[in-house]
Amino acid sequence: MRFVVTGEWSRNRLLQVIVVLYSLYVGALWLTNSLLYFSKMGLTPASVVGYYLGSEERFLPPRSYEGLLEVSHFHLFAMGMLLLVLTHLALFVPVSPRAKAALVVVPFLSAFLDEGAGWLVRYVSPGFAVLKIAGFLLLQASLAALVLVSLWAVFAGGQGDTYAGGDEWDEDEEPGAP
Repeated sequence: MRFVVTGEWSRNRLLQVIVVLYSLYVGALWLTNSLLYFSKMGLTPASVVGYYLGSEERFLPPRSYEGLLEVSHFHLFAMGMLLLVLTHLALFVPVSPRAKAALVVVPFLSAFLDEGAGWLVRYVSPGFAVLKIAGFLLLQASLAALVLVSLWAVFAGGQGDTYAGGDEWDEDEEPGAP
């Protein structure tokens, strides 16, 4: 972590390679996440409802409690670990504290929304299908943003210039200002 906090990752080639390769790995995860989503449903509420509640036209049974539980169990752990690493990297990029807060909070909230909305569609109301779509799109956008900002920070330099522990919220201060 010292390399990230002090900005040394802009001078440490091996650390840059690690962050770039991790970003590429997450990019592949981002792509497969999209492909999996679109192989099961689309961006219409009807497609989401059909996936979770079943569809006679497509010969799909409703998602079972056990099936949803198994997927949620794995996703909550895996997404938590992924977001822990990605949002940690975001803490040390040369942007305002408010932007950093958004880069941390939005991905976690969208991941919870994406995961929880399926349960809501299946067991509460088909009307929650819109939340599933919104959660998926917001999660994909926030993952892309985290990857891009991590790559940008590796090559832009200046990470140590704006690190103040993440608790300074003075909007008048410019990144890098003393």
